[in-house]
Amino acid sequence: MGDSINKILSEEGSVFKAPSNIVSEANLSVENYNSLYKKSIEDPDTFWGDLAKKELDWFQDFNKVRDWKYPNYQWFLDGKLNITYNCLDRHIKNGKRNQVAYIYVDENAHEVKITYGELLEKVNKIANGLKSLGVKKGDTVTIYMAMTIEQIAAILACARIGAIHSVVFGGFSAQALRLRIEDAKSEVVICSSYTQRKGKKAELKSIVNEATKDLDLVRKIIVDSRDENFELFEREVDLNDLIKSQSAICEPEVMDSEDPLFILYTSGTTGKPKGVMHTTAGYNLYTHFTTKMTFDIKGDEVFWCTADPGWITGHSYIIYGPLSNALTSVIAEGSPVHPNPDRFWSIVEKYRVNVFYTAPTAVRMFMKLGEKWPKKHDLSSLKVLGSVGEPINPEAWLWYHKNIGLENCAIVDTWWQTETGGHMISTYPSFDTKPGRAGIPMLGVEVDVIDKDGNSTKPDEVGLLVIKQPWPSGLRTCWGEPQRYEKYWNEIEGFYFAGDLATKDKDNYIMILGRADDTLSISGHRIGTAEVESALVAHRAVAEAAVIGLPHEIKGECIAAFLILMEEEVPNDQQSSSIKEKVRTELGSLAVPDEIHFVDSLPKTRSGKIMRRLLKANRLGEDPGDTSTLED
Repeated sequence: MGDSINKILSEEGSVFKAPSNIVSEANLSVENYNSLYKKSIEDPDTFWGDLAKKELDWFQDFNKVRDWKYPNYQWFLDGKLNITYNCLDRHIKNGKRNQVAYIYVDENAHEVKITYGELLEKVNKIANGLKSLGVKKGDTVTIYMAMTIEQIAAILACARIGAIHSVVFGGFSAQALRLRIEDAKSEVVICSSYTQRKGKKAELKSIVNEATKDLDLVRKIIVDSRDENFELFEREVDLNDLIKSQSAICEPEVMDSEDPLFILYTSGTTGKPKGVMHTTAGYNLYTHFTTKMTFDIKGDEVFWCTADPGWITGHSYIIYGPLSNALTSVIAEGSPVHPNPDRFWSIVEKYRVNVFYTAPTAVRMFMKLGEKWPKKHDLSSLKVLGSVGEPINPEAWLWYHKNIGLENCAIVDTWWQTETGGHMISTYPSFDTKPGRAGIPMLGVEVDVIDKDGNSTKPDEVGLLVIKQPWPSGLRTCWGEPQRYEKYWNEIEGFYFAGDLATKDKDNYIMILGRADDTLSISGHRIGTAEVESALVAHRAVAEAAVIGLPHEIKGECIAAFLILMEEEVPNDQQSSSIKEKVRTELGSLAVPDEIHFVDSLPKTRSGKIMRRLLKANRLGEDPGDTSTLED
């Protein structure tokens, strides 16, 4: 592990005590966590079975908690339920019909609020509309919409009737959208007329028209026309026209625990994205449980996850997890910095947000803009801050802690994937935290860091991050490509391999060092990209950094760094020299970049992950592989 990270973690005060205002709903402490964790790993059937009976409503009880025939597994066998019943109906029966489910805000600060009762009626009307078009249990429906209440209702309507939803982020190209429609074999597509971004309308319907041109597979295109009137072509139907005559009652389809709930495509290094498939009961339980535990939910919080439902974070922590816990959630369409750089903080202040969950790239963007913007607003309602998408470097963590959390919030740095469905590693809000370390395994999740021979590593020794046994929300397959699913369990025999490098300390706090294929090998020494990037961002002038390894005839590999500077900083040779000296001081001469490139932006997925392989492919003139998730 590099000296820069060691330095930050060894300084006095680098272990941050849990805020005094955080009293765990589950009375979770280090002592009882260790005891509970041990029981959850040694007897997972009892742990997950008891939770499933306590936290979910079932139409028919399951008769077996888990069936594991390596590498395949099933959960809650023969149980019957519907995830929308657990997200909507049961709360209404418990007196929460008039509680606000979502507060939608656009870039003009126009808001729409919808209660749990109103949301159920909207979901039921769309569900009945889908049925009238012939959509039935097991069919796939592709959803390509703006981040609106209608999008969430359309997603839930599919789950209501047992149709498998495949949500595509409303920013993908027509080619990427067509690929996903064809692969999922969706006969029905639901889209918005446009989405809003930086004061402009970005057309979505025209992209759907292009994607489905001459695509006979698609029978119907349902269009949420928003505030526009436009011509509808053959096979197109207006969403409002479709639902206005529909009943507000639609009994939830009785779903088997292992019935598919959704497909979500995630990028791969090859030309074709993977269709990760999740099923119903295990995903319902796990997103419910991790929302409650990770964010210390007590039931009346205002929750804001800044992701989009087009990504797994949106699926799990905008829709299913918060709704299952009967939370009020904020959703904000558009740019976080339009019309002003303090847009997000004005929303936190206005709606008294308690839990704020965002990506490290967003935190670093706010860092670049400066602390004057959050200082304009009262952020005292915040209790828990979250980080998701990729490791948050200690410098950004400390800025987040000071300027957004006002040194009085817990920060939970969550590690998980599209494939895992929910949080796998985090620091519980009532626990001490360590900047740079994601934290400890969630209850019931057996995580380890191992060497190439499968042995647990020693404290602070770099190894491979693995999971030793199934968890309820894990992917069941890759849609139409079971061999791609099996690779997760077969690449390192006996383990689910996440593809990441990590270390763990004496307290079992885990640090994610980046993708194993992002590791740099400099003169025979292995260095994680996250380490070098953290050292670069530690320089006062650097807002964001990405590094790659390039072939070198003597060292094997050399380091190329791509840097975004803070506002008003000037890119020049003197700046490069100063930055290199900072890396030399933090990590040693071995980690000093041979090349420094000053850039205005970095290639990122729309969920905020830096796509380093694209930097490398571009620099070396190689095939970039699948770029369908690229933001720009």
